[in-house]
Amino acid sequence: MEALLCKKLGDPASASVGNESEPSSSPIEVIRNYPIPQLNSPTAVRVKVKATSLNYANYLQILGKYQEKPPLPFIPGSDYAGTVDAPRRHQVQGGRPRLLLRRPRLLRLLHRCDLVAAAALPVAFGTSHVLLVLGAAGGVGFSAVQIGKVCGAVVIAAARGAEKVQFLKSLGADHVVDLTSQNLTASVKGFLKSRKLKGVDVLYDPVGGKLTKESMKLLNWGAQILVIGFASGEIPVIPANITLVKNWTVHGLYWGSYSIHRPAVLEDSIQELLSWMEKGLITIHISHTYSISEVWSYYQYSIFLLSRLIVCHWQANLAFSALRDRKAIGKVMIVFDDMGRSKL
Repeated sequence: MEALLCKKLGDPASASVGNESEPSSSPIEVIRNYPIPQLNSPTAVRVKVKATSLNYANYLQILGKYQEKPPLPFIPGSDYAGTVDAPRRHQVQGGRPRLLLRRPRLLRLLHRCDLVAAAALPVAFGTSHVLLVLGAAGGVGFSAVQIGKVCGAVVIAAARGAEKVQFLKSLGADHVVDLTSQNLTASVKGFLKSRKLKGVDVLYDPVGGKLTKESMKLLNWGAQILVIGFASGEIPVIPANITLVKNWTVHGLYWGSYSIHRPAVLEDSIQELLSWMEKGLITIHISHTYSISEVWSYYQYSIFLLSRLIVCHWQANLAFSALRDRKAIGKVMIVFDDMGRSKL
């Protein structure tokens, strides 16, 4: 099977991806004949992956800057969807061409559910009064905007660039701040005043850094701060004295740890999100899609009556560049085109 393997730490967006015959300086490499995992227990299943999403956490892992550091070499990936390859076949959600895992970690999808959309859902939507969403056009940010609207919140979204602003307005955000041209504090305070609202009740923060510090000026007494991540690369300081005086509650929300400590909560939340998606209450917006192998060009040389098919290696560096350079609006996906048939 094919696999994208991280063999060393570094920036996966800075160099072209290598393979077994043509190594490169990139920390990631496409392995064409990676061993297919074998079933190792009565409760294990093997999943043939249709699609997996790239999250900013995956990029940080390969850089070596994520709080969870898997031993090298490792295959990056978090959420996925595909078909059970063994021992029995049904659509499941859960990125790799084939994964070995135990049945309780799988969620069965409806027959008509789109596998690519399902693969984009778990991390982004599983992570999300007056709600202020930072990094609102990213994979987890746009999800929080939609969840906030479903729950009846007044949603304020912050992002950079006119295209992202229009996208967030289309999702129903009540107010959008374009950080390339507007001051966050002034813009939000002006909106709150126009609505006769006192302040922000919930801060959803996957960004960190200076933006967190600025956002704290907008929080109500008794506000909730959801610490989702640090896409800015800077971990913010939330002063304990102000937290005490203003009676704030700070929640660390590390999605992945729920599968270990509270798997039932995780499963219930994803099942509810899947039902919302089925009802059209939330939608998946896929910004960029890449294949692990793509056909680029077909050249025919009539003089020599020869034809040549030029197959390029999967340009994983472009996928990670979309994350690093903040080009993604929604999710970045890796899709495996040939699902094949169940072996059983």
